Amino acid sequence: MKKLFTILGCIALFALTTTNVQAQNYKNAIGGRFGSYNGVSFKTGLNKGAMLELIGNFRSSGGVNYVQLTGLYEVYNPIKGAEGLNWYYGGGASVGSMKVKGFDGDVYLGLNGVLGLDYKFKGAPINLSLDWIPTLRLTPDTDFYSGDVGLGVRFTF
Repeated sequence: MKKLFTILGCIALFALTTTNVQAQNYKNAIGGRFGSYNGVSFKTGLNKGAMLELIGNFRSSGGVNYVQLTGLYEVYNPIKGAEGLNWYYGGGASVGSMKVKGFDGDVYLGLNGVLGLDYKFKGAPINLSLDWIPTLRLTPDTDFYSGDVGLGVRFTF
């Protein structure tokens, strides 16, 4: 477990010290994220080339209900020759709850990674993103979830 935290700490330090990226094309954005888990997404700029994204997800299927809150630190890099298009990576954490009909629910914690594309339409307050968020769940059992691919549609301001 110490090795995992050391590796994650090094990745976070690298992400926080990256200074050669350009700023994304908007300061804040709010909208939806659609994938295996649908929900609400809010992004806000932190510093040059970095954003914080908060995602509130929910899913209900076959008597199983999930609710999850995820916070991600994302580092943005422009794609040359494609104005408004950035690729990004980062990491964060999630906390959630799963309840199966007829049983007590479980609360779980996880560490997340993120890798995606982000596009801001020039002259319009619309942002689209496509990303992949894998998760290492720490509680109640340790396991790896290969991730959720989601499409974000947001209003920028």
